[in-house]
Amino acid sequence: MILVNNPGAWAHLYGPLAHAPWHGWTLTDLVFPFFLFAVGNALAMAPDAAVGRLADPFFWRRWLRRALVIFGLGLLLNAWPFLGYDGSGALQFKELESLRFMGVLQRIALCWACAALVLRLAGVRGAWSAAAVLLLGYWAACIVWAQGADPYSLEGFFGTALDRAWLGASHLYQGEGVPFDPEGLASTLPAVAQVLLGFLAGDAWRKRASDAAGWRWLIAFGAAAVLLAALWQGVMPINKKLWTSSYVLLTTGLAALALVALGWAMSRASARRRPFSALTSVCEAFGRNALLVFVLSGLVPRTLGLLRIPDGVGEAGEPKWLTPTAWLYRDGLLPHFTDPRAASLAYALATLAFYAAIAIWLHRRRWYFTA
Repeated sequence: MILVNNPGAWAHLYGPLAHAPWHGWTLTDLVFPFFLFAVGNALAMAPDAAVGRLADPFFWRRWLRRALVIFGLGLLLNAWPFLGYDGSGALQFKELESLRFMGVLQRIALCWACAALVLRLAGVRGAWSAAAVLLLGYWAACIVWAQGADPYSLEGFFGTALDRAWLGASHLYQGEGVPFDPEGLASTLPAVAQVLLGFLAGDAWRKRASDAAGWRWLIAFGAAAVLLAALWQGVMPINKKLWTSSYVLLTTGLAALALVALGWAMSRASARRRPFSALTSVCEAFGRNALLVFVLSGLVPRTLGLLRIPDGVGEAGEPKWLTPTAWLYRDGLLPHFTDPRAASLAYALATLAFYAAIAIWLHRRRWYFTA
């Protein structure tokens, strides 16, 4: 997420590092669903044996605190730094009337909270049933409540009208040219199924990782999900912004296969093979402080955006400004590359290395921040 969210210039991206315009998918479109899959894995790594015990105050306190903290951090990222420049170049407070309510962390909070409830109520068997109901029900809802001839168009998608009515058009993402939120309420339902499927894969990993049959089960699970997605996309296209059910199955299947590949890399690391050992060390450092590092990667560039470097004057004689990050990319990296896309990628990699250094530093001191 840090890599794809911090290019040197959004106008200069390699194809795999940009989201698909609408239907279809790119490498970047795997990042967020893989994250949700990992959330489900984490639920499986700390199983709660008290299935059905709802009168447990410790569970409810932990459940509510974690959901509110993660959701609140998402709102903080949307609001930060609370200030902006107006047309005359003066700083002023942002208006809450245009604050976006949803986002990446908000979706993670809602999906984790819903999945944790399902598992508390019904356990592993309930997770299978709930995932199937959510994916099939979402498909049916897209068709039954379509707002036009094409249920998978921006305006035809039933969730667009739902989000505008419930959240308010001014509180939605505006990047599509009209109020539409890719992390909206309706499309969060199949995302919950993604967390549940991640839990099921993680549960199988936890119980069978030492057994060759367990590896084969995960490979079959991943391959079956990809195959079902390929068949389903004929009637429900793969679409990240709508988080279609076929998209959930595709990305879940690929994530399961990636989990197998990472498991193999970890086994290599345990055999003292240095390249794999270094890989797992970096992954662990990021994983231990995933929430903190992600929040920092949003707060830092937004804060730097308040700083302005003089950059001459415009045609009408008005002063021009650059942010420190834009200046670093334009004057520090761009002159050294013939392809601006390479310079943009180099900036993103440098940013990733910066946050990796922070994560490794924290990991070595065993300073971990969790919700």
